[in-house]
Amino acid sequence: MVAVDASETSEKIDRLCQTIGRVIYGKDEVIRLVVVCLLAKGHMLIEDVPGIGKTTLANTLARSVNCTFQRIQFTSDLLPTDILGVSIYHSQKSQFEFQPGPIFANVVLADEVNRASPKTQSALLEAMNDRQVSYDSNTYPLPEPFIVIATQNPVEHYGTFPLPESQLDRFMMKIGIGYPSAEREIEMILSRKQGDPLREVEPALDAAEIIALQSLVERVRVDETLMNYLMRIVEATRASELVELGVSPRAGLSLFRLAQARALVSGRDYVVPDDVKLLAVNALAHRLVLSAHYGPKAAGISSAEQVIKSILGEIPVPL
Repeated sequence: MVAVDASETSEKIDRLCQTIGRVIYGKDEVIRLVVVCLLAKGHMLIEDVPGIGKTTLANTLARSVNCTFQRIQFTSDLLPTDILGVSIYHSQKSQFEFQPGPIFANVVLADEVNRASPKTQSALLEAMNDRQVSYDSNTYPLPEPFIVIATQNPVEHYGTFPLPESQLDRFMMKIGIGYPSAEREIEMILSRKQGDPLREVEPALDAAEIIALQSLVERVRVDETLMNYLMRIVEATRASELVELGVSPRAGLSLFRLAQARALVSGRDYVVPDDVKLLAVNALAHRLVLSAHYGPKAAGISSAEQVIKSILGEIPVPL
């Protein structure tokens, strides 16, 4: 394997994070996670309350890498063709032509994804997994880079359709943004006195540079001891009495790739234990189905995130 000169990438990645940070105030770790997910060729689910900056984050990411952006507002009457596209008959040509839908963008924001019906939600599956769309016996590749950033509101559940496990498994990571500190919120408000700073964002990188960084991620070295550590975490979710459905092999691969991407973002060409440990909750928790029979709350554990943290506390970290 050819060694990765991570020092050459640090300046580019730092510039990208700083560019996004000029619009998204006080959320440096969130920005790093989004960049990690993008470089790992993954998709992200953001669960948080309205008005926290989810749409702005996705739009800023697209502008910062000079890529196309599409926002799809998921509603109960949204149809799969509203996402994928539709064939239109042209009388002059006497044939149908496929008109691509909003999924054909580099950065796609699936806003309130859980408000659409399961049939419409499933329209994302092939796009997210295979980076292509099949329509009328034809296959259309999606642009590269490609990332779906989906959002859902954790508070309001009226008129929503919870994402099935098969779709949750397609998201490489799940995060929350959270409220900014009072000081950073003041900065954010004052920065908008003269307009929206999003309009002033200049690209830090371009699509070709992102694709090149994604290829570097795959060359980041992972020691065998870390592979064993990662697999012990994955297997523990399947053996735990707290869990009815443990994580899939896709989840293990996601954590592996995210750890590589975090190493590169951190300026290294090798993975360290923290790359695995600090991403495990974001990569694995949303894929778990807790056991209703065992009663996790009785054991002092009330969420999938706490299950992963408990597992991490029990497995020795390799030195």
